Amino acid sequence: MIFRTFGWSFFFTILGVLGALWYGGVEGIALALILIVLEISLSFDNAVVNAKVLERMSEFWRKMFLTVGILIAVFGMRLVFPFVVVALAASLSPFEVIDLALEKGDPDTPGTYGYYLADAHHTIAAFGGMFLLMIFLNFLFEEKDITWLSWIEKPLEKAGKIDALSIIVALGVLFAAAQGLGGEHESSVMTAGLAGLLTYLVVNGLAEAFGPDEEALEHMGEDASGKIMPVVGKAAFFLFLYLEVLDASFSFDGVIGAFAVTTDPIIIAIGLGVGAFYVRSITIYLVHQGTLSDYRYLDHGAHWAIGALAALLMISIGVHVPEVITGLIGVAFIGSAFYMSLRANKRDLLAGDSGEPDRDEMVV
Repeated sequence: MIFRTFGWSFFFTILGVLGALWYGGVEGIALALILIVLEISLSFDNAVVNAKVLERMSEFWRKMFLTVGILIAVFGMRLVFPFVVVALAASLSPFEVIDLALEKGDPDTPGTYGYYLADAHHTIAAFGGMFLLMIFLNFLFEEKDITWLSWIEKPLEKAGKIDALSIIVALGVLFAAAQGLGGEHESSVMTAGLAGLLTYLVVNGLAEAFGPDEEALEHMGEDASGKIMPVVGKAAFFLFLYLEVLDASFSFDGVIGAFAVTTDPIIIAIGLGVGAFYVRSITIYLVHQGTLSDYRYLDHGAHWAIGALAALLMISIGVHVPEVITGLIGVAFIGSAFYMSLRANKRDLLAGDSGEPDRDEMVV
């Protein structure tokens, strides 16, 4: 099972290490390995959320996620995206950007590849932060059968009865961030943030419009074993698009953070690309193992990690946030949720009940 799920990740790790050795020698390998670990640590919460969506989809669309999706993730976000950002920010042609990137200049020096990319950080952070914030807010305001941080989640569920509350809160956060942190980039922060909000509404709206509602997803096509019929057709396609935009939003911090390790775009593409394969494999592993259903709070922990990442992205518009904080905060939320799920399962086992969460265990 492990080799079947992670086989391609292992294969591309070998290719990546050999490519880094050929391109940058021993130092290239070291930098690539650091970036692989960075990508996995920053995107583990992404894998958990991806698994929640992917478990609704058929085997065909899961394969699409691992093939076409990985091409978009590796070549699109980890390689092409930084070049596009620099080209737009510096008003340069793609060939000029490539020449600039291969010069390996200091990112603190004006006119270098890393400098231009860092200079565009406020727009990247605003777009990604708003997209992730909408995911988190909609999770907070929706009704849930199980709550984890009940003292927060229960009152917010009641508040969620207010129409479009998540949009109202997100716009308030965006306005505050643009006013308080945007500085001279206030207008571009507002524009990028609104683009992130609009992207979420369009992609998520299309997925919901062409697919069954949440109640139907829970009960449609159940056989004697309780297995749920996967979503197919247009609904699956738009869920696939949703996953790709979600992955893109999660990758922003990894792409930007990579420049704290090296400014070489080839090494960055190798390291983050291989890391992206592992994130995909972890996602598939969670789906096949049924881990999300076995550990009841894991999905909650992932969404709280998304909320924390959204907050850090918005804060980073005006304040530098160390990459170690970005990585560890997601691990902390998911680790806590995993631990509390184990405690709840153990208590259920000792009590010999039907698996319903104990009330005391729900209040963390």
